[in-house]
Amino acid sequence: MRGVRGQELLRRPVRVRGIQLGRAVDLILDPGGERVLGFDVLCGDGAHRFLPIAAADAGGGEISVRSSLTLLDPAQLAFYRERGTTLTALREEELDDVVLDGDGAVAERVPKRDGDAAVA
Repeated sequence: MRGVRGQELLRRPVRVRGIQLGRAVDLILDPGGERVLGFDVLCGDGAHRFLPIAAADAGGGEISVRSSLTLLDPAQLAFYRERGTTLTALREEELDDVVLDGDGAVAERVPKRDGDAAVA
């Protein structure tokens, strides 16, 4: 995952042994926006679930997991969303994107360019 942009991760399907479980729709970061904690995954059943970054492998054009049990229920997703921040929130406020290093830390914050202000 070295040097990958957050928005790029959100285009990847989440799979277990090649079977698609859903897709990442947001990154959940720590409150300071310095480290990714996990993904908000929209699953095939329409539920949003939390996928911890430690349980995911984001290489090869997909986000793979060893077991569907690593996708935590919506209550856990709400817990992390309430206590952290999201890439969506950062993009609405100040950034265009983030670049992550190999262990999920934010290596670079990509600022909005002039004219990229959020549209109300």
